Amino acid sequence: MRKFQRPEVGEYAPYAIMYIDLVPDDGLVLQHLSENLQMVKDLVAGQPEEKLVTPCAEGEWTIKQILSHVTDTERVFAYRALRFARNDTTTLAGYEQDDYVANSNANERSIEDILEELTAVRMASIALFKSFDDVVLTRSGLSNGHNLSVRSALYQIAGHELHHFYSIKENYF
Repeated sequence: MRKFQRPEVGEYAPYAIMYIDLVPDDGLVLQHLSENLQMVKDLVAGQPEEKLVTPCAEGEWTIKQILSHVTDTERVFAYRALRFARNDTTTLAGYEQDDYVANSNANERSIEDILEELTAVRMASIALFKSFDDVVLTRSGLSNGHNLSVRSALYQIAGHELHHFYSIKENYF
């Protein structure tokens, strides 16, 4: 499988290192995306509905909301990567994740539907990043006030999911 070089400091917002550092430093980030998806599915499969729609604490998201958030964030970062990959230099705004979650209706959806959507988005992301050559992967632009390279978006997608996977394991199980 193709290897993707880890992004360097300056290719991402300072906060993003917390996600990038979660991704193994072996360049096999697309393989990790596939494996991460299966880990998430295995973790939530067969869980009672009550567990999936109950936050771990007041003001926290439910498991269904977290998975919807992971899907939304992956879409946003893939879109940013596509724009910059195509040499679109338009500065991109951030997004308010809490508003997205509040309007996701995740708790009213079945877990099967949420996982089906996450799977579709993941397959599209993998296909998108596979289409980029090494030159394209280093292209970048401004997003939410910070530089973002195409390869950094890829690593942030993978690390962001791992962050939430570990959080679910620690706080909900």
